[in-house]
Amino acid sequence: MKKEESPSRIKKGETKDIDEYIKGFPKEVQDRLQKIREIIKEAAPDAEEKISYGMPTFTLKGNLVHFAAYKNHIGFYPTPSGIEKFKNQISVYASSKGAVQFPLDKPVPYDLIRGIVAFRVKENLENSKSKNK
Repeated sequence: MKKEESPSRIKKGETKDIDEYIKGFPKEVQDRLQKIREIIKEAAPDAEEKISYGMPTFTLKGNLVHFAAYKNHIGFYPTPSGIEKFKNQISVYASSKGAVQFPLDKPVPYDLIRGIVAFRVKENLENSKSKNK
């Protein structure tokens, strides 16, 4: 995977909310980012959202998922466990240990994102229970 700079990438230390982040992209990309955000909120209603690492981030008992738009793709970062669990479905996309790239010239696999987020919610909640024992 080649590293690309996000046009709306926020530098460390800058404060910016997710709405502002999304508004920094063309309308078609905004629509996709907003849909991803809505899916994450539906699958993880108790998660908190913030900007972290310069991108929209959801946390629930720790990092849940991040996402970001780039020139040619949307990056989705569900941690290495999310990538590993869904490696067969993700195999058609460029991916790395903790990230997958959804090309902007293809439909976004919203159902796949929903499934990954649901898995990550369950995983984070189980991990927090075992830490609190």
